[in-house]
Amino acid sequence: MEKLVIEGGKPLNGEVRISGAKNAALPLIAATLLAPGVHVLHNVPDLRDTRTILRLLESLGLVWEREGTTLKIDGSGLRYSEASYELVKTMRASVLVLGPLLARLGRAKVSLPGGCAIGARPINFHLMGFEQLGVCCELEHGYVDAHIEGRMQGGTVYFDIPSVTGTENLLMAASLAKGETVIKNAAREPEIGNLIDMLSAMGAEIEGKGSDRLVVHGVEQLTAAESTIIPDRIEAGTYAIAIGAAGGDSIIKGCDPGHLPSLLEKLRLAGIKIEVGEDYLRVMASPLKNSIHPVDVTTMPYPGYPTDLQAQFMALMACSSGLSVIHETIFENRFMHVAELQRMGATIQIDGRIAMVKGLENKRLKGAQVMATDLRASSSLVIAGLAAEGRTDISRIYHLERGYENMVDKLTGLGAAVWKENE
Repeated sequence: MEKLVIEGGKPLNGEVRISGAKNAALPLIAATLLAPGVHVLHNVPDLRDTRTILRLLESLGLVWEREGTTLKIDGSGLRYSEASYELVKTMRASVLVLGPLLARLGRAKVSLPGGCAIGARPINFHLMGFEQLGVCCELEHGYVDAHIEGRMQGGTVYFDIPSVTGTENLLMAASLAKGETVIKNAAREPEIGNLIDMLSAMGAEIEGKGSDRLVVHGVEQLTAAESTIIPDRIEAGTYAIAIGAAGGDSIIKGCDPGHLPSLLEKLRLAGIKIEVGEDYLRVMASPLKNSIHPVDVTTMPYPGYPTDLQAQFMALMACSSGLSVIHETIFENRFMHVAELQRMGATIQIDGRIAMVKGLENKRLKGAQVMATDLRASSSLVIAGLAAEGRTDISRIYHLERGYENMVDKLTGLGAAVWKENE
């Protein structure tokens, strides 16, 4: 097993290019189950999670090939409807095959998903939505067993809380349902817009892109299509925060600044200079000069501050000049990185879903041996290590590799001293 080693204290200067979005690639890959023929997906990141869902598609009868960042997936061979625990246990997004399998085969048996231990993240929203379309859903022996005779029937689905994967699953299922399906209080993330674009290219009829009310007019069949994965806004945000914490002057290329409105505002409030271009960000920060101002953050559904950038921002606030309050409203167990940041000298107190972070002002975090507990927590430790004095060893970096492509090479390109070692 490998660990990540960082010698901190080096400002980040240069350019870094953002990969395709993990959270967009996974539903688009799952959508290839909806129609026979060869689907072509561009800008697909090579990550543990994308490799996992491709193995899952293989187990269902599909074949695929990759050339660079382009995937060709042939949906013609779909013949199985069961996704085993062994394939699903490492990634919660595996549940996204439920909707396409039900739409195309009328049956799906999928193991309850695994992934990061950041909260319950129940799939009850998915099942409730399917039941509104006439599907019979049963939970037994750790599996969701769902089936329907004939086509699903359109209906109205209301989410009490916007669910990204729930919205995506219902969109895919409803695309082949009979009649009209209305999804109210739908999630509005850019990744959902990316999926709608692909489904539309396949022949789906969907209204309301970008809003919290989506209307799907079901069609009898879909066809293979060509689509491009949007840039990863969470990766872009992670590098922007890292530059702010370590200091430096860097350009983040190949991103969409319009997908990060709340983060950019918080970074500016923290005293970090941001220059916004059509497809790039320039981030300028002065290292080790007590220049990071404390800023409060409350995570919210898009376009609010993303929960996937909460841990990273906490690492930045640990280097600030005062007290900040971070309120996590999305997941109930997303403060597991706090204990590891404390090992590096951060002063953080937890009260339920609220973290009070007292910045170190003129002092620096100290390098330490720490352990990644989930995907975004691991990137917060990378940020802390870059800003810290001395050496930081981060174990269990397989979490990091689930969502960040070539992070070592990208950070090295910015002048960071970072490498992998065997534990």
